[in-house]
Amino acid sequence: MTSKSSRILLVAGVIALGACMKEPRGDRDSNAASAEANTASRATANDPVASAESAAPASIAHNASVVTADAKGAMTELRKGSNGWTCMPDAPDTPGPDPMCFDQNAAQWVQAWVGHKPPPANVVGLMYMLEGGTDASNTDPYAKQPTADNDWVKTGPHIMVVGSKDILAGHPSGGKPDTSVPYVMWAGTPYAHLMVPVRPAS
Repeated sequence: MTSKSSRILLVAGVIALGACMKEPRGDRDSNAASAEANTASRATANDPVASAESAAPASIAHNASVVTADAKGAMTELRKGSNGWTCMPDAPDTPGPDPMCFDQNAAQWVQAWVGHKPPPANVVGLMYMLEGGTDASNTDPYAKQPTADNDWVKTGPHIMVVGSKDILAGHPSGGKPDTSVPYVMWAGTPYAHLMVPVRPAS
């Protein structure tokens, strides 16, 4: 390391130390909590099972099967579950966290969606996405990244009800919905479903 580089690091360290010394205790606690959350988030991102489990309440996720899906929709089981639920980890090719857990009925819907096939009729299922994040295009079921015209939305933690056309009636279904209230995602496609936020989007 050059002497110039050493000086830069030393100055940066002194500035950082001074900032910490001036920081109120509440801010220090808040920053520490934030750092711990970021560390936990990185650890979860590197562990597909932990990522998958983060999508649902622990009472469901800990005993659920954990699977991943490849680009062609083929599923690989990482862990065998015992309660009829299945969880999938965050998809690394999307910009935000999107792990999900779903019951046996919703699993049929997910398999149809991932495989680009028609979902089963009148089979109502429930899904959890408690990590929320930048979910998806609200109009294109297969968009991977936001564009100027694919109506990308951020819902935050939510549950989804899939497989029921009746439950969609009366809920907003436009490309730019208010994501703090229940709304229809992918309206006009075979995969239209109800999004129900569990707390207001941040």
